[in-house]
Amino acid sequence: MKEIYFDNSSTTIVSPEAARIVMKVMTEDYGNPSSMHLKGVAAEKYVREARVKIAKTLRAKENEIYFTSGGSESNNWALIGGALANRRAGNTILTSAFEHPAVSEPLKFLESQGFHIERIPVDREGRLRLDVLREKMTEDVILMSFMYVNNEIGAVNPIEEIGKMKTELCPKALFHVDAIQAYGKYRICPKELKIDLLSVSGHKLHGPKGTGFLYKAESAKLLPLIYGGGQQGGMRSGTENVPGAAGLGVACEEAYTDFEENVAYLRKLRARLVAGLREIPDTVIHGMPGDEGAPHIVNAAFLGAGSEVLLHTLEDRGIYISAGSACSTHKRAGSPTLTAIGASKAEMESSVRFSFSELNTEEEVDEALAVLREVLPVLRRYRRK
Repeated sequence: MKEIYFDNSSTTIVSPEAARIVMKVMTEDYGNPSSMHLKGVAAEKYVREARVKIAKTLRAKENEIYFTSGGSESNNWALIGGALANRRAGNTILTSAFEHPAVSEPLKFLESQGFHIERIPVDREGRLRLDVLREKMTEDVILMSFMYVNNEIGAVNPIEEIGKMKTELCPKALFHVDAIQAYGKYRICPKELKIDLLSVSGHKLHGPKGTGFLYKAESAKLLPLIYGGGQQGGMRSGTENVPGAAGLGVACEEAYTDFEENVAYLRKLRARLVAGLREIPDTVIHGMPGDEGAPHIVNAAFLGAGSEVLLHTLEDRGIYISAGSACSTHKRAGSPTLTAIGASKAEMESSVRFSFSELNTEEEVDEALAVLREVLPVLRRYRRK
């Protein structure tokens, strides 16, 4: 049975070239980059080259890229390290009502430590309420954190506009962006967008799991979370994951090769799926319409069909989708994203996410639509009983 993988926002297959360099570093060039002998020098070169590749994609400096274990660490470091480093300047942190748990949970921790967290609402399509945000931008704000692309419904935040508002109303505040679903899908220049801190995860863009980076502008004041041997300029101690960094560097470089063609192709796949879904009765598509939304994510509620039952029904046909965020799939609480946009209980119980990579095909989209048209009437009848 052919496999159709539409869960690329959860994780992606590692690209052949990234996998090749990971294996080479693990088995041949395995030195510690802190060692002074030739093996160490060779290892350090891989780390440096990866940093150069990543910095180039952001039009940033090499010394503004810090390797981490992934998106969660990058987010935690940006938020906790940023808040603690700037505590004397104020006490307020701004965020949205539907951030990923890797942002919302560290913010709950900071709230328990006495910081004041303001959660800005969004509208029915996931647009941030900029009028409310403007009201909350005061001199007491020390940190703002907004995801670029929502991981569940593909809503896109107006990062450029938020950056301009920050510069105008609270210029001393740090601006953190969770770009885990946006990097590789959008051209991002942190300096132009007034971004101080930016988080990226490797396994969302055909890099190895357990890899990621944090962009930190030179001017950004940030405390380390990991202390030790002083690696990465003392900002993130611990022996560097050389195979992971090398693989991540390759994946990032590949993500911005043939960039426009790849993004246009993703949008074509998304439009094809959305058009087909609109023909299925009792289907609600969440998020922004057309090209306003992210090119690779579609969230749909098939009213009357339970999301987990549908997920496993499609899985039996070799089609892999997600019943929400992979990081919160096993939690029983309702989706914070769907709650924030005002989705009904019936929509929450029947929502699933399709997410593409450039490896998917139009034929796979058509096959998925055909299977949905076949199984949904049966699932809906079963659920009504």
